[in-house]
Amino acid sequence: MTSMRSKKRAAPRHAAQRRWPWSRNRHTALIVILTTAAVALYSVLVPVHVTFYGSPVAMTMLLGAIAVAAPLVSLRYPRVAMIGFTASAVLIPLMVSRQMVVAAPWPWSVPLLIAFAIMVASVTFRHGWRYGLIQLIVGAVAGVIASVMLPAIPSGNSLIVTTSILTGVYLLSFLLVGRLRLGDELTRERALTAQEQSRRELVEERTRIARELHDVVAHSLSLIQVQASTARYRVPDLAPSSAAEFESIAASARESLSEMRRILGVLRMEDHTADLTPQRGIDDIAALVDATRRAGAAVSLIHHTAGEDVSASTGLAVYRIVQESLSNAVRHAPGTAISVTVRDDDSDIVLIVHNAHSPQAGDPAASQTATVTMGHPGGHGLRGMTERATLLGGSIQAGDDADGGWTVAARVPKNPLSPPAEGNL
Repeated sequence: MTSMRSKKRAAPRHAAQRRWPWSRNRHTALIVILTTAAVALYSVLVPVHVTFYGSPVAMTMLLGAIAVAAPLVSLRYPRVAMIGFTASAVLIPLMVSRQMVVAAPWPWSVPLLIAFAIMVASVTFRHGWRYGLIQLIVGAVAGVIASVMLPAIPSGNSLIVTTSILTGVYLLSFLLVGRLRLGDELTRERALTAQEQSRRELVEERTRIARELHDVVAHSLSLIQVQASTARYRVPDLAPSSAAEFESIAASARESLSEMRRILGVLRMEDHTADLTPQRGIDDIAALVDATRRAGAAVSLIHHTAGEDVSASTGLAVYRIVQESLSNAVRHAPGTAISVTVRDDDSDIVLIVHNAHSPQAGDPAASQTATVTMGHPGGHGLRGMTERATLLGGSIQAGDDADGGWTVAARVPKNPLSPPAEGNL
């Protein structure tokens, strides 16, 4: 049911993404359409004016090219295109032969009228209704000027018809532009709504996880800490070594509670301020090893690196990998010697955690938990270590040694190019 709801909620976003390519390619499509129309009109306009109107060939070719190319030029230079087209709309009718044009439509031929309509539509579509209206009025005035300069040729009816047609083209272009802009706004609103819904679902999921961690895990840790802290008062004749052990358990529980509060702050970052305590880093590995020793494990540390030139994300990732490796070693191979090596290697931090006994030697269940192979991920701990190293551009290997031990070897860049957000680590 959850997956079905997720697909339904994601549908508007996918629909918006399907519409966006048309919006992005609209300018290219307009260029292709106007170029095709210009070539077609030019191939008709020049022969018509030369053959049926008796216009001079050279001037007709020049002015005709300006007239049909003006819509294409208007995409980037509207004022230049409007001036060029208006000048052509005045000069082309003035070059006709009076004897040959008496029975023909004038002042504009059909190809020139179509070019005029395309010019008005293009300017309106690209630059808004004001530019389109100006082009319509200026073009109509150009026709009136041509008619006044050649009064012997009747043109009153033609001017009325052509002006009416062009006004209709202008209104249709204006409505089309409004419809397209409304569609773009609706598409953007749908995309924003889908994004906001996705973000809200993410916040709700993070809040649910934080609530579960607080109500279950944090509560249990609090009980462990309280019981360990009060053991010396509740248990009579408690040996000093046992009391120290309980204190160590209580300290570990308090540290875990601190980490839990920080994780809860990250998960609830939308409505709560995250804990601003310093993140764990490479310098804290020594304290981590000491805590593991107090738990009864024999751990040696070889530390040949300085944490000053290491990014916070790398320091935290290395610390967590060591923490998880020690936890796995203590849990699956108790009583064996563990060695931790942290050293510099040019631009990387190299980490090696080795224990002398492989969990596969005597515990098949532990073997299944600890094994990590490509395509066959093992338990959550090693999977998490692999994700931490991979997020920073590093690598990690975990497996058996030749001597029957178990080694976790990681290499993490000191300063990753794009460190992940805190919540991803």
